[in-house]
Amino acid sequence: GPGSGSREAVERLVRAHPVVVFMKGSPAQPLCGFSNAVVQILRLHGVEDYRAHDVLQDPDLRQGIKNYSNWPTIPQVYLNGEFVGGCDILLQMHQNGDLVEELKKLGIRSALLDAEKDQDKK
Repeated sequence: GPGSGSREAVERLVRAHPVVVFMKGSPAQPLCGFSNAVVQILRLHGVEDYRAHDVLQDPDLRQGIKNYSNWPTIPQVYLNGEFVGGCDILLQMHQNGDLVEELKKLGIRSALLDAEKDQDKK
């Protein structure tokens, strides 16, 4: 049958959860700065429930996900099965407020919204 790098296999992975990250290493132990940045951004928003796939464990998947997204680098972030981008795009979305909105569409309330409310009270 088709391997883990096949389009079908990759598509199943990106659709298996509302938030999916393909990275180097694991959320507990990212093995590159860009993967670490993605984990930290998600953490800032209080997103702990997501699927992370370590491409270093699976060369087929590493190539397959690049083919699937037509994006040459890892990490890659998917929201609701849609390719969002890598670290720089996620950071940009974090800074301009788009990530809060995108998470809201998935029914995920960003922790930053509550943090902002606390600031108002002070």
